[in-house]
Amino acid sequence: MKTRITELFGIEHPIIQGGMHFVGLADLAAAVSNAGGLGLITGLTQRTPEDLAKEIARCRTLTDKPFGVNLTFLPSVTPPDYPGYVKAIIDGGVKAVETAGNNPAKWMPMLKEAGVKVIHKCTSVRHALKAESIGCDAISVDGFECGGHPGEDDIPNFILLPRAADELKVPFVASGGMADARSLVAALALGAEGMNMGTRFMATVEAPIHENVKRAIVAASELDTRLVMRPLRNTERVLVNAGVERLLEKEKALGADLKFEDIIGEVAGVYPAIMQRGEMDAGAWSCGMVAGLIHDIPTCKDLIDRIMSEATAIIRGRLGGLLDS
Repeated sequence: MKTRITELFGIEHPIIQGGMHFVGLADLAAAVSNAGGLGLITGLTQRTPEDLAKEIARCRTLTDKPFGVNLTFLPSVTPPDYPGYVKAIIDGGVKAVETAGNNPAKWMPMLKEAGVKVIHKCTSVRHALKAESIGCDAISVDGFECGGHPGEDDIPNFILLPRAADELKVPFVASGGMADARSLVAALALGAEGMNMGTRFMATVEAPIHENVKRAIVAASELDTRLVMRPLRNTERVLVNAGVERLLEKEKALGADLKFEDIIGEVAGVYPAIMQRGEMDAGAWSCGMVAGLIHDIPTCKDLIDRIMSEATAIIRGRLGGLLDS
């Protein structure tokens, strides 16, 4: 399948693996890229730029296909060494970067000069237009269904994607609620040039996370996520567990007086315990509503091959058949 996204990133299939904290390591990124998609290393999971440089080098030993790096720009009193991370990406010869969080305008000249293609994650059309205006090559349009941070507008993809198609000139992919061939065909019909999957790639053989996490995703339904930190306007969609229930109780009890410090135990630094040690009630971890569509733990190749073959069958068979009739 050829779209503007496959052309832009030099990949076979219009499927991107989203950046995910303590999930997007070289193992998963390489497996997705080897299967014809675009795998991404999550930059800030690596504690230093030197660690990121080593992870990029490790990924090169696992694939000769294009892969990228996710770099999320976060507001912080003591921000990460962003100049160092950007330099590690450029020096490592990476040609695709997914940016997220704050406006990446400050880093665009360095990335563009190095020939890096930038896809920025946005949860609204206005932010997508801003990203386009500063020179981003593509947009990942993130609907309210998504795991992680869906923004504060609460617009689902059936509205957000066609709105993006109406406004954007650069290509975009659908993110949030993407899991299978139906997701891909629907995204294409709504104007996207491909899809970005996060939660779905967590439940794969190569995802370098504890089996407890994979099994929890498979067992979950579309009803098992919760929105936390809404009072702080830092909304995050997470899978419900005992830690999340504790967090929600604190939010309810404290109301307008809630401060981040009140819930820090449930949200800060919990990913190693969950993703690496499988301590499922340690705290809140990002998971999309799409968990309700995930029923197995395939290899990345089997997953992508299945999506592409079934998408072809839907387009040529079911949809084509509707026209023939």
